[in-house]
Amino acid sequence: MMKDYRTITEIAGPLVFVEKTEPVMYGELVSIILPDGSQKRGQVLDTSKDLVAVQIFEGTAGIDRASRVRFLGETLKMPVSRNMLGRILSGAGTPLDGGPDIISEKKLDITGAAINPYARESPKEFIQTGISTIDGMNTLVRGQKLPIFSGSGLPHNDIALQIARQAKVPGTEEEFAVVFAAMGITHEEADHFMEDFERTGALQRAVVFLNLADDAAIERIITPRLALTTAEYLAFELDMHVLVILTDMTNYCEALRQIGAAREEVPGRRGYPGYMYTDLATLYERAGKIKGKKGSITQVPILSMPGDDITHPIPDLSAYITEGQIVADRGLHMRGIYPPINVSASLSRLMNAGIGLGMTRDDHKAISDQLYAAYAEGKDLRGLVAIVGKDALSERDRKFLEFADLFEDRFVRQGVNEGRSIEDTLNLSWELVTNLPEEALTRIDRKFIEKYHPAHMTRTA
Repeated sequence: MMKDYRTITEIAGPLVFVEKTEPVMYGELVSIILPDGSQKRGQVLDTSKDLVAVQIFEGTAGIDRASRVRFLGETLKMPVSRNMLGRILSGAGTPLDGGPDIISEKKLDITGAAINPYARESPKEFIQTGISTIDGMNTLVRGQKLPIFSGSGLPHNDIALQIARQAKVPGTEEEFAVVFAAMGITHEEADHFMEDFERTGALQRAVVFLNLADDAAIERIITPRLALTTAEYLAFELDMHVLVILTDMTNYCEALRQIGAAREEVPGRRGYPGYMYTDLATLYERAGKIKGKKGSITQVPILSMPGDDITHPIPDLSAYITEGQIVADRGLHMRGIYPPINVSASLSRLMNAGIGLGMTRDDHKAISDQLYAAYAEGKDLRGLVAIVGKDALSERDRKFLEFADLFEDRFVRQGVNEGRSIEDTLNLSWELVTNLPEEALTRIDRKFIEKYHPAHMTRTA
């Protein structure tokens, strides 16, 4: 029989400290019965010989020393089912869409299980997001974790929604699902997410978790774990290919810092807990493919860099764990370019595994390298023009300067509802390089120029 304890010694922020208990396990669920009979839920955060720290999901308002504490003997589990697709849930997993509670086929521990490195399969299949700067130059592949580094006020949420709507594996009939988890968002943002998912029909193949800014900080800690547990069920038990979008990881890390301060932990860099690297890794490393399983989990975490500082602990640690990054640029945004993705600062370390003949197209690597080289030269020339003026440039340099503007205006810029196929992206790439002298296409093999360059195709026709 479960015992109730009236031994609360201290209440600090989202934490309640209880003494003189029997042995309890880390992560055990707790029920707090208030004097008026209402209940709040919590979870064991820390346990020692004399004291147990309990983090309260709904906040500690109303809890006093007369409240009773009951340890439930089990850890937090997520009820999962195929019927979750099409549902909008709170950050704690309860329905927000007016529908019934999830009728679970099973309940899974939200901590998940680490994928044995030997059992991991190398990511290699291409995922089409419909965004040229990602598909063409920073390709996402199944099983990869590829974060978006953004800044305050930049349209990272719009990019997230666009990827959620458009992402697919071209040329296959395999089931593809999206798990979308938003942490620390405003009510206005939540309404925007819900409206967009319902308006576009993307909700039919998605499970959405929304943790609001006025929800307890501890709920932000469990929201991504609920989302990833759902993704693991869909991928590894129902054989689906799942794209997990987590926004905003900065709000998640702020919740970690808040709880660390309440526990009076010795802070690390900029006040964040010293274990933040390990904590982030427990989330990011839940992406991948398992040998012998048909499904896969691909992650696109989104984080807003405080002060646009890419050396800030959150993007810095995320970059160590993940396989590249997509970087949003404030300069492009100020010039009205959407999506404002800076391809020069972006990188997909697994791109080469997911492109080429049989996956995208045989010219993909070559034309991508040429775009990078030409755009970099064009941007360098902008600095030179600011000093010596455009008239001092050679004809060749003027071509590259014009190419940089053309690249941003036609390749980077696209509509928020515009989904480009990989064929469209590659054809547009070739169309752009026609503005450069053919002898300047030094990154492209001659056979590809003869096969795909519009001038050669016209002569052949």
